[in-house]
Amino acid sequence: MIFRRKLYNEMLKWKEDFDGSMALLIKGARRVGKSTLAETFAKNEYKSFIAIDFANCPKAVRELFEDTSDLDYIFMRLQMIYGVELYKRQSVLIFDEVQKCPEARQAIKYLVKDGRYDYIETGSLLSIRQNVKNIIIPSEEYSLCLYPLDYEEFNWALGNDNYVTMLHRFFSMGKGLGDDGNREEMKRFRLYMLIGGMPQAVKTYIETNNMKRVDSVKRAIIDLYEQDFIKIDPTGYASKMFMAIPAQLTGNYSRYQATAVTDTTNFDRLRETIYDMQDSMVVNLAYHANDPHVGFALHRSSDRFKMYLCDTGLFITIAFMDKKFTENIIYEKLLSDKLSADLGYVYENVVAQMLKAKGHELYYYTWPSETSNHLYEVDFLLSHGTKIQPIEVKSSGYKAHKSLDLFCEKFSSRVNKRYIIYTKDFRKEGELTYLPVYMTSFL
Repeated sequence: MIFRRKLYNEMLKWKEDFDGSMALLIKGARRVGKSTLAETFAKNEYKSFIAIDFANCPKAVRELFEDTSDLDYIFMRLQMIYGVELYKRQSVLIFDEVQKCPEARQAIKYLVKDGRYDYIETGSLLSIRQNVKNIIIPSEEYSLCLYPLDYEEFNWALGNDNYVTMLHRFFSMGKGLGDDGNREEMKRFRLYMLIGGMPQAVKTYIETNNMKRVDSVKRAIIDLYEQDFIKIDPTGYASKMFMAIPAQLTGNYSRYQATAVTDTTNFDRLRETIYDMQDSMVVNLAYHANDPHVGFALHRSSDRFKMYLCDTGLFITIAFMDKKFTENIIYEKLLSDKLSADLGYVYENVVAQMLKAKGHELYYYTWPSETSNHLYEVDFLLSHGTKIQPIEVKSSGYKAHKSLDLFCEKFSSRVNKRYIIYTKDFRKEGELTYLPVYMTSFL
């Protein structure tokens, strides 16, 4: 089962614009579909291709890239080993899981210069120390990021080809779906939140319509991520921080409490681990904007951040890890919006996921009350031209938005549009736009 992915069009643009002068590097967390996308693209757009999986290839293949002085020999050997004929400017070589063979990644410089074929690299954990040790990272790489299926790709997978396009038309007109239409759409969107966008989980749902099996698939992916984190950080800090994400968001902290989660006071030791987690693309970090203005990165705090999961389906499974499997009754109640637990943190995670997939870097802002110990917070900040757009996420109680109001008053000269992202229908109230969560990707 091959899913339609938006990144395919960007890959076509890479092929046309660079015409072999740059290799394509597809980055992403494990199990998001990088290998499948690369091979599908190769089959459709080239006369022939060779896919080398460096996680499971013969030793002889690895050894070829230790000496790139004779490219004719390398290409001849690859064609013999894989039984595939390569054609000049009509073939592509896929280096799958290229982080497993740093020498092959370093060889990209010379392979691209040779110009005979195109090259697509896929990988995760690409910048981890052991994966770049003693190699020169080639500058001849054009990078694209692949994320879990977004809401539109999820609808494509379910056969709803034009559905999100129609939603965008409503958004562009500043119109809602009506109360009944919104209720139906929220039910569909909650299904996306529950399953998530990991291709294997979506495939399992389509084939079985069984949430227990979907949950088992997600748990296997979570176990895989935990194993990866143990490999890159034997102290266990990365694994602990990963599994604590739902609890940290539920605790409504103004920042991720990294030292508390890991039982260490040495935050400097954790910085590198946190960077490695971010590089894995399994988590999304939202940094505190110390001075909320266009150019957030200039004033961000590297020590104050919130951590989200790359996929909300995985987030929900971790949140209910207290049982051997997430019982169907929990899924049913989540789907019908009848679970009593405050699910605000789930919506916050999915908004972070959607904004990140859209290409936004994530920032937030907090400040203390002048008259009490209360801390005000705006969940996300976007830049648009010379202005900023604050966002507050609500799962309920959407009429109370004091933090957003005070922020807009405090930084009135910097703000243009402002949003409440919530579960009700689209509407506008003065300068404030109430945006149903399924329209987040239109921002």
